Amino acid sequence: MKRSYIKFLIFSICILIVLLLNSFILNILGNYYYMDIFLLILLILFKFIFGIEKDGHRYKKDIIINMTIILFIAFILYYIMGIFIGFYKPTNYLNIYGITTFIIPFVVMIILKEYLRYQMLNKTDKSKILTVSVCVLFILIDLLVSIRNNSFDSNYNIFMFIALVLLPVISRNICCTFIAKKVGYKPNIFWRLIVELYVVFLPIVPDSGLYINSLIEFLFPFVLLYNVYSFYKKREKNVPISYIKKRVFIEIPTLAMIVFILAYFVSGYFRFYAIAIASGSMLPNIRVGDVVIVDQHKDYKDLKVGDVIAFRHDGLIMSHRIYDIVVVKGDYYFYTKGDANEEKDNYVTHPENIIGKVNVKVPYMGLPTVWLNKLFG
Repeated sequence: MKRSYIKFLIFSICILIVLLLNSFILNILGNYYYMDIFLLILLILFKFIFGIEKDGHRYKKDIIINMTIILFIAFILYYIMGIFIGFYKPTNYLNIYGITTFIIPFVVMIILKEYLRYQMLNKTDKSKILTVSVCVLFILIDLLVSIRNNSFDSNYNIFMFIALVLLPVISRNICCTFIAKKVGYKPNIFWRLIVELYVVFLPIVPDSGLYINSLIEFLFPFVLLYNVYSFYKKREKNVPISYIKKRVFIEIPTLAMIVFILAYFVSGYFRFYAIAIASGSMLPNIRVGDVVIVDQHKDYKDLKVGDVIAFRHDGLIMSHRIYDIVVVKGDYYFYTKGDANEEKDNYVTHPENIIGKVNVKVPYMGLPTVWLNKLFG
């Protein structure tokens, strides 16, 4: 291994030790100002030990233009979704207190972070191990800001941290690492400032909730990554930039639509709702890990024996087949049974607990959700 690589690894390990000490002893780097100071010290040390290189990438302007198109399309789709799910007024940070305690230190943090990431990646050359180590370090740095606001006293809270914080942080840093390696630090600063600060400057924001936000935050960086990857693949084949820009108007809206369709189905706000099956009570027709699409606007009076319905029972969402329907003085009582069960369910399902009728299943698409629930449930 080259001497410079060894020196780089030692530098990275020292940063890791400081991060671990902060997590278990000091716990001060969750504050934006302290994080800014920490990053500035790292940058100064890095310049002293390794030196600083200028950003000489050719296509950063073209990538930023492509990102602008992607962000424009994404915000249009996001706010169209808001028409159906509603809007809310975010916390007002546009005052002296908000600007000095949140906006300025946050902007400085992103700039320092992406500039340091770029400089560190420049020293990795083509080493995949060093590149991955840089990505992991910045994942840990991002987590330090979020970890102080999360509790880990139960499996449920751990699961929520993984779903709402960890996975979006990982996808964001994978994207930023790839872009910094290919294009430089400026495109990362551009898209991160817009995506992470738009809520501060816009008067209303779609009320999408934590789950759908985390899904978008997890998937959207991969849309950007795909765009940069496609750009460079085409440039390697000497495809004209004008042609690449035209393709952006086709490929990126398609990817953005996929992201928002996924968000549509898992949010539960709209007519169709996607549910991952976690038990084998409906075997062989519906297996563990299948995702069922539920029509939530089905009138319960139109339901009949043999229909598969999704309903709430004891805080859980169940999907069983209607075994019998009893009507007493105009009130409907639904008796259900799992296809794999010998006996019908020992409870009655009332109309207000019915989510809707199961129309479609997608095999095995829900396995990751099932595995995480079993691990942390």
